[in-house]
Parts: sequence; structure tokens; C-alpha cells
Amino acid sequence: MRYGVHVQNSDRFGDPRILVEMAQDAESAGWDGFFLWDHLVYSKNPVVPVTDPWVTLAAIAATTRHISLGTMVTPLARRRPWIVARETVALDVLSEGRLILGVGLGDPVALEFSAFGEDGDTRLRAAKLDEALEIVTGLWTGQPFRYDGTHYTVNETTFLPQPVQTPRIPIWVAGEWPNKPPFRRAARWDGMFPSVRGLSVDEMMSPHDLRQIVQFTREQRKPDEPFDVALGGYTPAGDHENAVAIVDAYVDAGMTWWLEGLNVVRSSFEDCRTRIRVGPPKR
Repeated sequence: MRYGVHVQNSDRFGDPRILVEMAQDAESAGWDGFFLWDHLVYSKNPVVPVTDPWVTLAAIAATTRHISLGTMVTPLARRRPWIVARETVALDVLSEGRLILGVGLGDPVALEFSAFGEDGDTRLRAAKLDEALEIVTGLWTGQPFRYDGTHYTVNETTFLPQPVQTPRIPIWVAGEWPNKPPFRRAARWDGMFPSVRGLSVDEMMSPHDLRQIVQFTREQRKPDEPFDVALGGYTPAGDHENAVAIVDAYVDAGMTWWLEGLNVVRSSFEDCRTRIRVGPPKR
């Protein structure tokens, strides 16, 4: 069981310098991971600051030593997969093998796809995501690679260096239950980051929901293959026993990573920093 911090890259966290300091705090306090949202535009009314997660993660990688890091999640349909392949390897090398790549379809569609002339159709984004994952992982191999898909074409090319991690940088796939295709996709990779349709941003899914999601996804995999289940949620900073009890219920349901959310349920920036410094909700 591992514990991470999950931070938006916008609004009061829209300054990369603040996020770097928070990641350093998280490492000092004993957290295992530090993950950033990957948004281009978070709100139009009001307009709020947004920082680039990839540049910020590079600074975090260079100023921390042990904590895992990554995006949670990157919408690959609005990225060029060969650029993502280069960026992720650079981060994996810079961090000496600490990168985790979280991917998904992306949201909100109107702000981050349609507003920039990108087609936000769900099926199209899903198809692009699948093709992009094949390209990214193919280029990670360091071997000659080519790809001729519906949405992307790569003439034979070789990317070096390879990632530090083997057999590859871990890939976690986000999905919204009860929609099944994202979890079939997740089953082909290294982990998942589930949510439940209809819940507000300050609501957590039930352990029962998580157990169903884990059971369904594991049925798509070989039973002895390792697989991470990362869940976002909230625990109180001033009641350690209650925090541990909240997390334990999800561990019993199959969770392997708890990602402490630092956004809407915290009343101030200082509350967020306090929650990090108190440390993870573990026994």
C-alpha cells in the first residue's frame, strides 16, 4: 500500500513554484507519490491561473529524490504521442525511474478540445488514446518502430535513450464507472484511476463500488500479474485514526494507492499544506 498527493495544476495551485515546494514537503513528510492534474483551461468564468504540469514535474524531479511523480491524468488525444514519448523518457531519466504516466480521455471537452478546434467526440478520443499508447510504448523500446493507424502514422524511427524503468514506465488508465471500456483498456496496462459517474468533486465512491470495479478489471487480466489501483479521496489532517479508517475500507476493496486530494474540500491553501505536512494516513 502506497500513499500519494493529488494536486490540481490550476487556480491557487497555478504557480509551478508552489507545486515544487509542495512536492518537497510531501517527500519530507513520508508520502510516496506526487501527482498533478493535466489541464489547459480549468475555468472560463472566472478565469484562473493554470500551469504546465510537464515543466513543473521536471522541476519536481530535479529537486526531489525518492517520491514517485506523474500526471493524473493526461488526455493523450490532445497531445502528439511522439512528443509525449520524448517528454516521459526525459522525466524518467531526470527522476531516475520515478515517473508514472496517468492517461485518460480528458475533460471538460468544451474547454480543452472544442475551444481549440479539436474534435471532442468520445469514441474518437478513445481511439486516439489507444493508438497513442501503442506509439508511446513502441518508441520507449529503443528499437526501430513504425506505426500505421487510423489517426497516427509513424515512419520507421528509433528513439533513444530508453526509459530507466523496465519493462516500461508504468501506465495508469482513468475511467468512469459504470462505463466498461476504460476499464478494459486499463486491464491492458499497469494500473487504473477509477471514478464513479454522477458523484460531485467532493464525494468519494463507496468501497462497494471500488470492489466491483476492481473485480471487473482483474477479470480481464491474468490473476498473477501485478496491477495498481489508485483512488483519489480526502482524509482529515487532525484525526489520524479516522483518516486511517477511511483508507483501510478501500484497501480491503483492492486499492493499492491512496491519492489525497488537495482541491475543493480544503478551505485554504494553508489547509492543503498542513494536510501534506501531517503525512500519509497509514498505520
